[in-house]
Amino acid sequence: MIINNRYMDHILGQLFRNHEELKFLQPGILEAAEIIITSYKRGGKLLICGNGGSSSDSGHIAGELMKGFVKKRPLDNSLQEKIKELSLEYGEMLSENLQQGLPAISLSAHNDLMTAIINDLDGDLVFAQQITGYGKEGDVLLGLSSSGNSKDILYALIIARAMGLKTIGMTGSSGGKMREVCDV
Repeated sequence: MIINNRYMDHILGQLFRNHEELKFLQPGILEAAEIIITSYKRGGKLLICGNGGSSSDSGHIAGELMKGFVKKRPLDNSLQEKIKELSLEYGEMLSENLQQGLPAISLSAHNDLMTAIINDLDGDLVFAQQITGYGKEGDVLLGLSSSGNSKDILYALIIARAMGLKTIGMTGSSGGKMREVCDV
């Protein structure tokens, strides 16, 4: 396992102290984190989809990854130097204020694209169609569904697996049909 650091142990320890009923999820959380970190280290990205409240969650997760959250991620020194060389006027400010984003896309965020897919294809294909364009082998799809049975999320997970993406599902207690097509 590549996750073995004090910060992760501290965060998970805090979570499970506050919510002992979730302790059984620890192995899955660690496995999901390992899959995502491995993808990032290999140049991959995280695609996230959910509907309703889970749509909001997917946007929030993408937002936290695309900029620093608790721990700031400064740009690589060589990139900072290139920015400063390109612009004497703005280079310093840009290189000091921008943060290294971890590539994450909320598939719920593209209203024009989503409504075209809903209108021209089928509403349940709204995320699966986006996977065919954004996804590549080695990326990760995180599907969020309270029931684990949302067809739009289920279809996206099936397409992601077919394309070689790793799949992670966050569901209610049963896992629903998503349980069958998720790596974690």
